[in-house]
Amino acid sequence: MAQEAAGKMVIPLMTPYKMGQFELSHRVVLAPLTRCRSYGNVPQPHAAVYYSQRATRGGLLIAEATGVSATAQGYPETPGIWTQEQVEAWKPIVDAVHRKGALFFCQIWHVGRVSTNELQPDGQAPISSTDKQISPDTLSRARTSRFPRTQDTESGMVYSKPRRLRTEEIPTIVDDFRRAARNAIEAGFDGVEIHGAHGYLLEQFMKDSSNDRTDEYGGSLENRCRFAVEVIDAIVREVGAHRVGIRLSPFVDFMDCVDSDPIALGHYMIQQLNKHEGFLYCHMVEPRMAIVDGRRQIPHRLLPFRKAFNGTFIAAGGYDRDEGNKVVAEGYTDLVAYGRLFLANPDLPRRFELDAPLNKYDRSTFYTQDPVVGYTDYPFLDDSTKNNL
Repeated sequence: MAQEAAGKMVIPLMTPYKMGQFELSHRVVLAPLTRCRSYGNVPQPHAAVYYSQRATRGGLLIAEATGVSATAQGYPETPGIWTQEQVEAWKPIVDAVHRKGALFFCQIWHVGRVSTNELQPDGQAPISSTDKQISPDTLSRARTSRFPRTQDTESGMVYSKPRRLRTEEIPTIVDDFRRAARNAIEAGFDGVEIHGAHGYLLEQFMKDSSNDRTDEYGGSLENRCRFAVEVIDAIVREVGAHRVGIRLSPFVDFMDCVDSDPIALGHYMIQQLNKHEGFLYCHMVEPRMAIVDGRRQIPHRLLPFRKAFNGTFIAAGGYDRDEGNKVVAEGYTDLVAYGRLFLANPDLPRRFELDAPLNKYDRSTFYTQDPVVGYTDYPFLDDSTKNNL
C-alpha cells in the first residue's frame, strides 16, 4: 500500500509540460548518447529496439549524434543522415519510437578536428576552424572519459592534424547541416538538435582557445559565433524554428575547446536563438561537477541563461532523481536530460516515478559495437523484480 500511495504522488519530474507544439507527459529526456553501433555509418535495426525500449507516451528522446556529411565522422560506426540510404534506415527506427507515443529528435553534428585521417574520405585531413592539432594531454584525458578502458591503449588512436577551412568553403558546411535537417524531417523525426557542444566543429569556431582565424569567422565573439549562427539560421529557414533545438556547453573544456569568457559566449548565443520566434529549445550542459563530502555537487550556473532564453530550457550534466526533481520544482529548468542513467535503465521515468532502484551502468560497454551487450540487454524493472522472486 505504501508503494501504491507513493506512486500516486506526482514528483516534479513526472509533471506534464508543453514544449512549443508538443505535449510532454513528463520532464525526463533521453540525452543524445554516442553508441557506435551504426555499421558503415548506417543506422541498424537494433537501434529500433534500443530507442523504443526507452520511449514512453509523451516522452522526449534525442537520438545519438548523427553526421551531416562524410567528413563529419570522428568515432567508429556512428550514424549519418546525409545519404538516402541512411534516411531510409532511420525511418523504421523513428516509427518504432512513435508507436510508443514518444517524440524523437535527431541530433546532427560535425566533429571537425576530433577525427583521424582514417575516418575521413580518401584519408584527407579532418576540417576545422584551425590547423592546430588536439594536444596529447587532452587526448589522454578524452580517452579515459570518452572511451572504455579497453581502448585506452589502442594503437594509432591519435587525432590527426586538421586542415583549416577556407572562408569560401564554410557555406558548403552550413549547407550540409541544412540538408541533414531536411533529411531528418523526411526520416520522420519530430525535429532536430544542433550539436554545438563538447569541442566539436561548431565549438571549434565559437571558443577562443581553438579559433585562431583572422577572417570574418575569427577574432571577436560575434565573428567566432558567425558559423554557428549561420547553421542555426539555415536550419530554421529549412524546417521551421518550432522544430529546432540546440545543445551548448559554454563552460565545458573538452577536446582543447575552452573559452576565456563562457558567460559572454552563452549569453550571445541565447540572444541569437531568441531572434527566431518559436525557437524550440536550448539544451545546455552544466559546468564540471565537484565532489563535496563524497557526493557530486552540480554547480547550477545555468540559471541566467534559462532566464534569458525565450523557449524551453533543458539542463544536463550529472543529474540524479533528487537533483532533477529539485531543479524542476525551483524553475531552474523545464526539462532534465539523462545520459548514463537512461542508458542503463530503459524504463528510467517509471523507476523515478516509483523511486525504484536503478541498474548500474557498465562503462566498458558504452562504445563497443555489439548489437545487444550493453545496449538492449539492461533489464526493465519488471524483469529485475521477477528475477528476485
